[in-house]
Amino acid sequence: MADDGKLDAGEGGTVQPEGTNGTSDGGLAVPMAWLYAEYIADELLRTGRLIPVSTLEFRAGRDTLALTIYLSDAAGELSGIRVVSQLDEWMSLTAYGHPWRDWVDTRFLALGEEARERGSGEDPDLELARAAWRWLDRTELFATNLDPGRHVHDDAPPALDENARVWTPAWQLGLPLGHLAMHLF
Repeated sequence: MADDGKLDAGEGGTVQPEGTNGTSDGGLAVPMAWLYAEYIADELLRTGRLIPVSTLEFRAGRDTLALTIYLSDAAGELSGIRVVSQLDEWMSLTAYGHPWRDWVDTRFLALGEEARERGSGEDPDLELARAAWRWLDRTELFATNLDPGRHVHDDAPPALDENARVWTPAWQLGLPLGHLAMHLF
């Protein structure tokens, strides 16, 4: 170990990384928080076996769940041991009727403000989360109409017609997929 506390090449010639985020003297930061959120979302969806992994619908569910997981981790302390204890919060955030889109916008504003206050510059986790949000918000998928509305003279919701398909923003399809995947977990 060098006198400055940094690891250097030892007798075996192997150089060890200096930090847990994969940076070394101003190198490329590894977006571990986002990658971990994406991993958790991927595992939840795969375990639920709701939809084939190779589809855009799976990506919509994974990205929506990953965004929910990443943005709900206000303390930046998401860890494997806390995943199960967070399921209730994530299910609440993805529940039908929750203003998820407004919540996402509010969290992005708060995280952006926190980053400016820290003066830390570009946050690779936040940039990947924003890229996922842009894809979810701008991409529409042709899918079953999950919200056909209520009949004018009837309080009961209409039966779901799986043949009635509409263009739906990816996040609106991803929310129920992610929510159901968590129920099945």
